[in-house]
Amino acid sequence: MNSAYRGRIAPTPTGYLHLGHARTFWIAMERAHAAGGCLIFRDEDLDPQRCKPEFAEGAIEDLRWFGCDWQEGPDVGGPSGPYRQSARQALFLKAWKQLKDGGYIYPCDRSRKDVARAAQAPHSDEEAAEPIYPESWRPPLGQGCEATTPGGRNWRFRVPDEYRIQFDDGRLGPCAFECLRDFGDFLVWRKDGVPAYELAVVVDDAAMGISEVVRGEDLLISTARQLLLYGALGLEPPEFYHTPLLCDTAGQRLAKRNRSLTLRELRVAGHLPEQLRQSDDWWSGLDD
Repeated sequence: MNSAYRGRIAPTPTGYLHLGHARTFWIAMERAHAAGGCLIFRDEDLDPQRCKPEFAEGAIEDLRWFGCDWQEGPDVGGPSGPYRQSARQALFLKAWKQLKDGGYIYPCDRSRKDVARAAQAPHSDEEAAEPIYPESWRPPLGQGCEATTPGGRNWRFRVPDEYRIQFDDGRLGPCAFECLRDFGDFLVWRKDGVPAYELAVVVDDAAMGISEVVRGEDLLISTARQLLLYGALGLEPPEFYHTPLLCDTAGQRLAKRNRSLTLRELRVAGHLPEQLRQSDDWWSGLDD
């Protein structure tokens, strides 16, 4: 095993996994195998309202059936645990304090709906996307520096003005995003006491020594945001490989919210993993 390569698969247990998840996780596994490295399973179960134990257990069961394997995770243990994000709150609070003390974040009472209304834009279908947070709503520098805990407030990262983020993606090649044009100040902590996706992923990927992140190309903007967090926290970012998204016959990407056919439904219907992986569209788009 090449200890230099550490990949991960990180499902969110808000529903049962569909074929699009399986393809992304299969690619992550194949890349770890090809590098002679280690693959980690991490259960991203931060949201207590949406994440359910049955979906977390189902993800492990369904991916095992599909043929995926990993060397570290909640079902097999390992040196980088715990492997459920809900048990890693102390790490996230430490990162919040570091960002707060460095002046990178500020408390915010505006909701996502407020931001959407201000931008006169509809809600996006993508979880990672949102309208640009108005610069006029930014508080003065230093606002919130006296806080000792996040409290019951949202906290946002103040993105730098006129700053271009560039990175080389393992599949897409050079990618670039402009701060305050492609995205604005983003959430790092929610008022319900839960760290936002961007912060939790950065903290956990760094703590677990992840060397390459394999995930869907719908999260490219998240990568740009997270690179800002890596810099603010003084952490070395991993490499990135963004996979294409599987779509249904209507051209709509597979998603839990669209009630896409799940792996367990496919299994009950008698499909075999080998047959699913041999379908015409399984590898489509990977050479784009």
